[in-house]
Amino acid sequence: MPTSLDAAIARLAAELPPAPDKPEETAASTAAALWFAAAGEPRPVTRAVPPFPALDAEGEARFAALLARRLGGEPLAYLTGRQEFLGLEFLTAPGALIPRRETELLGEDALAVLEKLRPDANVLDLCTGSGNLAVAMAVRHPGIRVWATDLEAEALALARRNVDLHGVGGRVSVHQGDLFGALEGAGAPRFDLITCNPPYLTTKHAQNMPQEIGGSEPSAAFDGGPFGISITLRLIREAPEFLVPGGWLCFELGAGQGPMLQKRLQGNPAYVECRPKLDAAGTIRALQARVAD
Repeated sequence: MPTSLDAAIARLAAELPPAPDKPEETAASTAAALWFAAAGEPRPVTRAVPPFPALDAEGEARFAALLARRLGGEPLAYLTGRQEFLGLEFLTAPGALIPRRETELLGEDALAVLEKLRPDANVLDLCTGSGNLAVAMAVRHPGIRVWATDLEAEALALARRNVDLHGVGGRVSVHQGDLFGALEGAGAPRFDLITCNPPYLTTKHAQNMPQEIGGSEPSAAFDGGPFGISITLRLIREAPEFLVPGGWLCFELGAGQGPMLQKRLQGNPAYVECRPKLDAAGTIRALQARVAD
């Protein structure tokens, strides 16, 4: 291992606290990802493994600059421009939420539902961000058609780049607007599956996040209103109108919100089935619900 890489690992371990929401970003993996980026071979932190390319003097300078920016609080995925999600590589950029490990629980739920549906199912991914879930579903199920929507233009620009990266442009269309309002004039059908990773932090929490998150990633991707559930409650209320009979809604939620939102779904006569998805700690982090046939 290069000496400067060893030194960078030591600095990261000493100066940068681990991020609970990004457990894959250890001091060693972070330094490795920055090294590959400095070499002009950017890759997700999960794929930054030996052998390491050699760096010339300019590359060493780029590595030092990237290390300084990371120690200054810039998110690693923005520095490398890459993040892995459900085993696929995605482009990242400021203006769109960085895909996170907990959202893979929602992705696993969605992929499990798709296994039950017809091969040419129609899918809607709301609050798509970088398009990671929409694209992952399209890649894993090559017969489906996906509509991906978001309110933010910067996020949608990145989503289009990820659609192109994975060659699914013929089956994934990107639309701007507020939740289901993005579908106006899009000629969309009713959907077999609707997925969503909505903003689910309280406004107070969203405004007081660590600088690395709150000062870098878009606040609109976090702020779910005074109680953190404003968008989620709209989603639960409005989704049945856009689902086919027997269609499914799958969405992510914040830690601690599960029991209340599960009761909300169970108390809504439009839904006939509700299943929780638990994380490793036994906390509900996603819900899937089916409307009546």
